[in-house]
Amino acid sequence: MSLSSRLGIGFMRVLAPLPLPLVRGFSRILGRVLHTIAVPRRRVVDRNLALCFPEKSEAERRAIARETFVFVAQSWLDRSWLWHAPEKVVASRLKIVGSESEIREIAEGDAPMILFAPHFYGLDAAATALTMHTARPSATIYTTQRDPMVDAWIREGRTRFGDVAALNRVDGIKPVLSGLRKGGLLYLLPDMDFGRDQTIFVPFYGVQAATVPSLSRFARLGKAKVVPVVAKLTPGGYEIEVKSAWQNFPSDDVEADTALMNKRLQGYIDAMPSQYYWVHRRFKTRPDGEPKIY
Repeated sequence: MSLSSRLGIGFMRVLAPLPLPLVRGFSRILGRVLHTIAVPRRRVVDRNLALCFPEKSEAERRAIARETFVFVAQSWLDRSWLWHAPEKVVASRLKIVGSESEIREIAEGDAPMILFAPHFYGLDAAATALTMHTARPSATIYTTQRDPMVDAWIREGRTRFGDVAALNRVDGIKPVLSGLRKGGLLYLLPDMDFGRDQTIFVPFYGVQAATVPSLSRFARLGKAKVVPVVAKLTPGGYEIEVKSAWQNFPSDDVEADTALMNKRLQGYIDAMPSQYYWVHRRFKTRPDGEPKIY
């Protein structure tokens, strides 16, 4: 347990009771500083935006990049109150909107459901909001952190409300499918580059991207409906949009399903491009014979 981890978590506890405008204001300053000094990560963002939005001007992409670093900082420091503030405060800052039938089923239903939660910066807020409003068992797939103290802090934060299981990525599919078959919810974030193992290459903004086909496979094996959940930072906290369930999904073609997932994700991103997780090296893994992108 490092001193820096203790200090960092202590700092988040200190931030938790502060007014949201103050936390967000500090985060905005921090985000602008990060955009200036975090040069390697800024280059990743710039490369991603150039690949995905070639039709935008360089000035437009720079503006998105500056905003995305602000959202990085704001979403990270917002975990202070998400994970430490009183439940009433947390609830007052999270607004669920969208499909009333799907929202009601999340809260009260008993059929297997996968919540497709792409990597927008509000993904932790969305998970918190939904688990606060349901007694249904739910699960999320979790990557263990190197520092045990940080790992425990994040795990406790993400399982703070509701009946939530944080499943380790290395545990495989058995606990995932077991939860779905018992009528649970699965909060799934499959839109990152997890390397070459168990991934397929499908287009993402016209670029071949290593993509985990778990959404299609889990939906088929767990006989679950897929409901997209998109989280948006707002001045008052977060707006969590629950969209209508995808029809005729999954199909018998895993590759086609995964390509469709990326295509629909592009539509969600286009609506608020600076709130997507561009700091991730989404195109790190390349098809055989293709040059590195970063």
